[in-house]
Amino acid sequence: MSNKATGAAESANSPAEAAADADATQNAAETANETTGDAVVATDSGADEDKAAHHVSRRAAFGFAGAGLAAGALAAAGGYAAGGEDAPADKILDTYPFRGKHQAGILTPAQDNMFCAAFDVTTTDPEELKQLLSDWTVAAQQMTAGELIGGEPSENKQAVPRDSGEAWGYKPNGLTITFGFGRSLFVDSDGKDRFGIAKKMPKILSEGMPKFANENIRSADSDGDLLVQACSNDAQVCAHAIRNLNRIAMGTAKMRWSQTGYGRTSSTSVAQETPRNLFGFKDGTNNIKSEDGDAKLNEHLWVQKGDDSGADWMAGGTYFVVRKIHMFAEMWDNLRLIEQEQTFGRDKRYGAPLNVTAPTSGKDEFKPIDFKAKNKEGELEVPADSHIAIVNPEQNKGRWMLRRGYNYTEGSDALGRLSAGLFFIAFVRDPRTNFYPILDKMTQKDALSEYLQHQARALFAIPAGIGQSDTMVGQALFS
Repeated sequence: MSNKATGAAESANSPAEAAADADATQNAAETANETTGDAVVATDSGADEDKAAHHVSRRAAFGFAGAGLAAGALAAAGGYAAGGEDAPADKILDTYPFRGKHQAGILTPAQDNMFCAAFDVTTTDPEELKQLLSDWTVAAQQMTAGELIGGEPSENKQAVPRDSGEAWGYKPNGLTITFGFGRSLFVDSDGKDRFGIAKKMPKILSEGMPKFANENIRSADSDGDLLVQACSNDAQVCAHAIRNLNRIAMGTAKMRWSQTGYGRTSSTSVAQETPRNLFGFKDGTNNIKSEDGDAKLNEHLWVQKGDDSGADWMAGGTYFVVRKIHMFAEMWDNLRLIEQEQTFGRDKRYGAPLNVTAPTSGKDEFKPIDFKAKNKEGELEVPADSHIAIVNPEQNKGRWMLRRGYNYTEGSDALGRLSAGLFFIAFVRDPRTNFYPILDKMTQKDALSEYLQHQARALFAIPAGIGQSDTMVGQALFS
């Protein structure tokens, strides 16, 4: 194994062996997680003792119990460290299987924080690229299990630490790490095959994302060869994951752009309440859920065998589409409430569609939308150019997407205006049918677009889940 992954090397002889310890204890949980995203909750006492023995990470004795001083220090720093009370216990203890039919971090119940990063591969050697993916796989499996990279810290104080340490003593916090491949991993700007895999590039990547109205795309903050999405219920756990994968990549790939997010803007499970965006509205009510049946998920989310004869390695995977959308908060905040509600097509307090008379509870959010209902003046209750009228699946040939976006705030500009908005993420089987037409319609007809500007974008192929015997993510691509 390369020197970059010395942490992983000291805990296992190979990526497959490093994975084996966690795999042996998670097989049963994986089967359930493939469709429901159910978490494995680590616990230390009571009737769940046997369950804990299977699912608490190997560092439990050291990192969770023996590192009390470090945990206390981290808790004081404001994170969800062991013993802290900053987050509900179930969120702190959640873990999700790293290996399975599909990658985690898609149908998994959306966590509270996100850190995305795209990388450009700097090496020209295919073996070094595969070694990086192998090293990343080992490290990601350890971190998502709540472990430090390389296991217990070395007692040799003359050695470089195998893990940066800022998550030392932290519980898993539901960390998931999802990987993807961009068009430029397959071919360079001149169309030349980079790593001998150009013939396997999906047509969706080859065609690329079209341009849309009123966008102001920054190329430096867009695209990339490799994608890493880290999500958890603690921002520091997310940062730790990206930081260490970046460290491992040095000499083989460099970070192109990164984006942090907080306050998830969608729910991926019926057990989750619909969150609010930075305009104060519940958004994404009609989203694919983990509880949806296989028929719906296979039609709209998961790539099927035969979708692309040249890229059958993508079967079981999906496509990641992201748009960084700046929200003009100062303009929005000066609108009257009725204008805001008519722009979204929903009641601001309860999230009910405007055809619902006098909503009184959050349950009204899920009442059917009547796009033909009119008021006493003969006007549509839900305006034809309102956000929900433009993007609702019913208004778009029944096409669904799985939304998994996050809010972001990045300080302010020279005029004192907030630099904030939505990091919109969607997972779809085919963006040509389930995303591009809807976004095109939105940018041209949606009243909400007046208060938005799209500033960055990216499209990545997300391979299927990592199998029990796989040594790296995307192994089928390089077979």
